[in-house]
Amino acid sequence: MSEIDAQISVLKQTADPAVADAIAELIKTGDDPALNRINVLDFSAHSSLDEEKVISGFLHASRLGLFDLSWNVLCPGCGGVLGAHDTLKSLRPDDYHCGLCACGYAPSVDEQVEVAFTVSPKVRRIAAHDPNTLPLWDYYKQIFWSSGIDLNKANFAALTDEVVLDSLELAAGEKAVLSLQLPPQFIIVFEPVTHSAHFIDVQGEPTKERQHFSLVYNKAHPPTGSMTLRPGPLRLSIDNQADVRVLPSVFIAGDALHELLGKRRPFLTAKRMLSNQTFRDVFKADNLNVDQRLKITSLTFLFTDLKGSTALYERVGDLAAFDLVRAHFRALLEIIAAEKGAVVKTIGDAVMATFIRPEHAVMAGLRMRAAMDELNQQRGGNDLVVKIGIHEGPCLAVMLNERQDYFGQTVNIAARVQSLSTSQEIHVTAPVIDAPAVAVILEKEAIKPIQKHAALRGIADKMVVYEIP
Repeated sequence: MSEIDAQISVLKQTADPAVADAIAELIKTGDDPALNRINVLDFSAHSSLDEEKVISGFLHASRLGLFDLSWNVLCPGCGGVLGAHDTLKSLRPDDYHCGLCACGYAPSVDEQVEVAFTVSPKVRRIAAHDPNTLPLWDYYKQIFWSSGIDLNKANFAALTDEVVLDSLELAAGEKAVLSLQLPPQFIIVFEPVTHSAHFIDVQGEPTKERQHFSLVYNKAHPPTGSMTLRPGPLRLSIDNQADVRVLPSVFIAGDALHELLGKRRPFLTAKRMLSNQTFRDVFKADNLNVDQRLKITSLTFLFTDLKGSTALYERVGDLAAFDLVRAHFRALLEIIAAEKGAVVKTIGDAVMATFIRPEHAVMAGLRMRAAMDELNQQRGGNDLVVKIGIHEGPCLAVMLNERQDYFGQTVNIAARVQSLSTSQEIHVTAPVIDAPAVAVILEKEAIKPIQKHAALRGIADKMVVYEIP
């Protein structure tokens, strides 16, 4: 048995066996690009495997050392990787700058931080482990652009044929001259290694006289600059004074480039990873630093609490009550994981959980309610009554008491909404009820939510909330 086979055998003890087999096949037979910055959602789709099981499988495989996990800050404009980090703790709170788009962005974890997996060099050596050896366009595809850019063979052929005037590879200390014919369009001379760019607005009457422009790359990264030239010949002199190879490319920044870079596919976001139960369980130490505050523009929170638990202990005794409460927790935690959520913490008999989308939280709430009914029927009583509240909105991901937690008014409102329940009804807020997928669920279940105005403790104004009876 090879070392990889032995590790896959261990992986099957914690991950889905079919996912483990697919991972083993990828490691053994996949080409180099397929093993670099793996888009696990794309892998799941092509393998016809469940997304959550695939994410869990790659996380367990990373813990075993088969893959290196990376958190890549992306430019929302062009999809370029502005910063690659091996841990979420390395994310900077300040802006990341994209030279190609000439914009700065704060690293929102909603859609701007990609989580990808690259095979470990200890398992199999691939070209991307030494990016400076990659051919120019392979560098763009495997290093600069994220796994969310859909650059298939046809798209990429169109990119190089239609929107690139010229490109070259220039070793450290070398000089080169490009002779270009400038069209009357906006031109970007972009260099992906140093993330630097120069913009040329080509306008006016065409000229036959050769225009000249010099560009120097150095350790300080040349600032993004701009100039105006006329359509016609250009002599572009490039001097690489940096201590790394550079790959300057001349792009026509027109509709064709924007259309190509607009071809996107889903990818695993940091927000989804933070709400993944396997990640919270397996990578506890790799979440955030104590002083980090990551903005999340939209996250759904579900709070539960067991009604009358104190009276329950008095009524049935400590031992029986403990068994009931444990059974209730086991059912709730299984449902949360099954509905793509993650448990943030339990507080006494209460649970705080997060979901990427409101419909997952609502479905979890309905299943929780049904699970309590089933447990009560099995025990011939009506002791387990769970109060549930759901709210969606912005928040901060933080570290509290050595665990990854969340902070903000959204969290407070979700907790207060849960306290409105007196029986097994579920209370949700307007952002939740307004989600189209939630409406579909409620219609399918023939549930008509009841609108009400409620005063929530600690919240200044009354809120519109909805009871799901």
